[in-house]
Amino acid sequence: MKEIGERLKETRESIGVSIEEAAEDLKMRPRQIENLEAGNVDEFKDVFYLKYFIRDYAKYLGLDYEEMVDEYNEYLFDYTSKISLNDIKKAKKKMDKKKKTQQKKIVSPYTLERKKTFFVSPFVTYGIIVLLLLVIGYCFVSLINHDDFVPKTSDTETNVIK
Repeated sequence: MKEIGERLKETRESIGVSIEEAAEDLKMRPRQIENLEAGNVDEFKDVFYLKYFIRDYAKYLGLDYEEMVDEYNEYLFDYTSKISLNDIKKAKKKMDKKKKTQQKKIVSPYTLERKKTFFVSPFVTYGIIVLLLLVIGYCFVSLINHDDFVPKTSDTETNVIK
């Protein structure tokens, strides 16, 4: 990685571009360019994103960026192949624990965890309301009409029976 960084630095200096100018043009921090040129892989959070920094910086400097990325990929392969299986298992366990704790974490003191509730579709709710209104309407209409069917007694009928 140091060879890649040295090539980038030599090219930048031969062109006459300052670190600050390159950082501003690439929308990077000057410290990132310094670490890139020094070959400090540990200063970057993710070694895979470092590939994109190298690609963009090499393009900016007019270098063959594909060749630079290939060199970095070879370095990365050598770097990752030296990691033991035990270290990989430990890192995996650590990531699993981290994921579990993040799932239980409440983001804000004002945010409450809500339990899953039973969801009823709005169409079902509206359907039930319409059905209830129809039943109530039917009952109301039948009560009104029921009074019309009750036989009324007239004065003449009462006299006949007597």
